[in-house]
Amino acid sequence: MALFRLNVEWTDNSSDTLVYKYPFKKSGREVNNKSSLTVRESQVAVFVYKGQIADIFEPGFYLLETHILPILTKLAAWTYAFETPITVDVYFINTKQFTNIKWGTQNPIIMRDPEFGAIRVRGFGAFAFKVDDAKNFMKELFGTNSTFKTEDIKDYAKTMLLSALADALGESKISVLDLAGNTLEFNEIVKEKIQHKFTELGLKLTNLFIENMSVPTEIEKTLDERTRYTMLGGSTDTMMKMAAAEALKDAAKNPGSGGTFMGAGIGLGAGATMGTVFAEAMKSTQSAPAKPEAPAKPAAPAATKKCPKCGAEVSANAKFCPECGEKLPVKRFCSQCGAELNAEAKFCPECGTKQN
Repeated sequence: MALFRLNVEWTDNSSDTLVYKYPFKKSGREVNNKSSLTVRESQVAVFVYKGQIADIFEPGFYLLETHILPILTKLAAWTYAFETPITVDVYFINTKQFTNIKWGTQNPIIMRDPEFGAIRVRGFGAFAFKVDDAKNFMKELFGTNSTFKTEDIKDYAKTMLLSALADALGESKISVLDLAGNTLEFNEIVKEKIQHKFTELGLKLTNLFIENMSVPTEIEKTLDERTRYTMLGGSTDTMMKMAAAEALKDAAKNPGSGGTFMGAGIGLGAGATMGTVFAEAMKSTQSAPAKPEAPAKPAAPAATKKCPKCGAEVSANAKFCPECGEKLPVKRFCSQCGAELNAEAKFCPECGTKQN
């Protein structure tokens, strides 16, 4: 029998093919001592004989002789050194890293938050993986298909990932408030928890990214309100006053809601009470408490002086005595407190009142 020369190789032109079965077109599925094998970087070639995995080849060029295929030679009882062709299947497995595979939670994950109790969390991100053990991968996942793409395993990998994510959320006891600031650490926790599942399939999880963890809208509103109250002092009294103020605003938007307030037990005087609470709440929103005004001082009695000639009581600002006509020395006195002032004084040294 004339033996033909055959080079078994695979040029990968795709971006998502994990396994490629070599098509023996001219010779069926036979190799002989005229055959050769080329395995490129990021590839592994697997020879399968009668459904059993035989020899596995790393990147390189090989002349297919009996000593190159020891397991296959033994399985096929190949004693004639390729004088008789042998029927095999050859699979090329892509060992490069497949990146940017998106994942996301279709349904929210329920976690027990140390601050908010049981809440629902959603998340999304990306991960990357590669074939790490070609023999184990073919046994566990591939089978005898002619090709195997990332699409064929992506959904299963996502399911494993989300399961590990849920476990990690439950065990970490990290508050949802702290998840955003600890995504890198949380990535490593999830990655470590799920790695053995990938290993069982002959795969390796090379990277995991959690881009965002989100909570329901009502929880977001609660967090916003909590932040708002914290900025205003964080006291229960402040929260009650702000809640009352919000209720008053809602009532103003609905003119027919007066009866609702009555039915709720607010009763007579609700308008006055709510107005007082609203006013106090508005005061509490100021960045600093207003300085209380000093109580008004009682008006001082009008300042007087005595005439040096007749002794009559006259106004402190009088220039002549109204009783005897004596010219009086002119003195200045504070119009507010009556303290005597210098001729040039613009403000009273006792009470600070500006003088005319």
